[in-house]
Amino acid sequence: DQTSSSLRIIGLTGGIAMGKTLVSEYLATKYKLPILDADIYAREAVLPDSLVLQSIVERYGSGVLLADRSLNRQRLGEIIFSSPAERLWVEQCIHPHVRDRLVQAINTPPLNDPQQYPIMVMVVPLLFEARMTDLVTETWVVTCSEAQQMERLISRDRLTLDQAQARINSQMEITKKTIQATVVLDNSSTPEALYHQVDRYVAQRARASGRG
Repeated sequence: DQTSSSLRIIGLTGGIAMGKTLVSEYLATKYKLPILDADIYAREAVLPDSLVLQSIVERYGSGVLLADRSLNRQRLGEIIFSSPAERLWVEQCIHPHVRDRLVQAINTPPLNDPQQYPIMVMVVPLLFEARMTDLVTETWVVTCSEAQQMERLISRDRLTLDQAQARINSQMEITKKTIQATVVLDNSSTPEALYHQVDRYVAQRARASGRG
């Protein structure tokens, strides 16, 4: 299959608040690459009247809804970040939708035309946890120190220390992700230093595959 064999699909992941968005925005802006964002599909999965949202309400009651019948994310967050079993249950409801949408996007023109888009980027926070690595041709993991991660997460989402720790603990340890990664991007210094690494890996693989 010409399409899939010559198309590079980067699975971009990393720990929460470690810099995935910085990398995906840079790839989109500088290289004009199509970005498929799993978070957008995950939000789509729980839109009012969706089957997934109905299942969530059946399990947790209407307390997880706002007045306009949309999902109360804060309330659901309190439930799932305090219980690994509940988090897993919710993820298993949402992941199939996310996966379907990613597969659909990969197979939709013009995205699947390597002449037009030799590289596609999938931003999937739970790439390894949700076992979606089969959808990509290489995995890029963004990392930084634990202290930086904690500081960035607290300031970004206005969380308490305990809330931030619960979110970090809910993901696979970053070392387990870096071991499985094709590329590890270090975001512990400046954005410029991070972008420099991105440039290098975009070019490196382009040369390796006879393009660029």
